[in-house]
Amino acid sequence: MPKVTKIAISLPVDVLSAVEKEREESGESRSGIFCRAVELLIRERKNQEMSEQYIRAYQEIPETEDEIMFAGQTSTEALAGEPWE
Repeated sequence: MPKVTKIAISLPVDVLSAVEKEREESGESRSGIFCRAVELLIRERKNQEMSEQYIRAYQEIPETEDEIMFAGQTSTEALAGEPWE
């Protein structure tokens, strides 16, 4: 089992009510709900950062015209053998 630490947090009443409703419907513990929510937040932030890095990199070194033409040609050739019925 992973090491865990207890913490105390303050929540607006309406947020706690929503958490309690989710807990009752899912059968999950409060700790489980908060852990899942934080993991989701962290994953979304990492995904956003990766997307921003990709965009910056592409803006710095975009595809060349030759690369675009090659990609179009190879895609056409690869898809030509597929049944389109």
